[in-house]
Amino acid sequence: MSIEKHIARARSSAFGMWKLNFGLQRLVPFNRPHGIKIVQIEDDLVKAVIPFKRKNLNHIKGIHACGMATAAEFSSGFLLLWKLGEKKYRLIMESLEVQYHYQAKTNVTATFHMTPEWMQEFVFKPLDSLEQVLVRCEIKLYDTVGNHVATAHTNWQIKPWSKVKTRV
Repeated sequence: MSIEKHIARARSSAFGMWKLNFGLQRLVPFNRPHGIKIVQIEDDLVKAVIPFKRKNLNHIKGIHACGMATAAEFSSGFLLLWKLGEKKYRLIMESLEVQYHYQAKTNVTATFHMTPEWMQEFVFKPLDSLEQVLVRCEIKLYDTVGNHVATAHTNWQIKPWSKVKTRV
């Protein structure tokens, strides 16, 4: 089954969302111990939550900086890969930077939003003449109380699979 069908089911039912998150935990095993889950999917937006639990806490009992960075990477990467198509384009994170504004003492939601116009301007149009593009995504992170806890920027290298050179 294609990812589009899983996403369509996740958008229309709680069970579909559970199945999508269950599958993503197996597809991205690094994220499994953190319990990062997608909680909202729209045409141009993905929200992922990192829970306030012991495995995600730092030494002062707040959500660890690296956990929040992982949630930001996850939300932007998921939306980009969904919109690009995993069979047509390769997506690799080139760099990640995060500015922390407030200590997170509850669940944290990472929200990435992009429009079709943004995709056209910064991804598809440049790929007409370039072998690869580097796009910068801004992800806002908020705790459940509404505090803006961090702002992340992921830089993704996007390249058509037809241009990827691998050793044989």
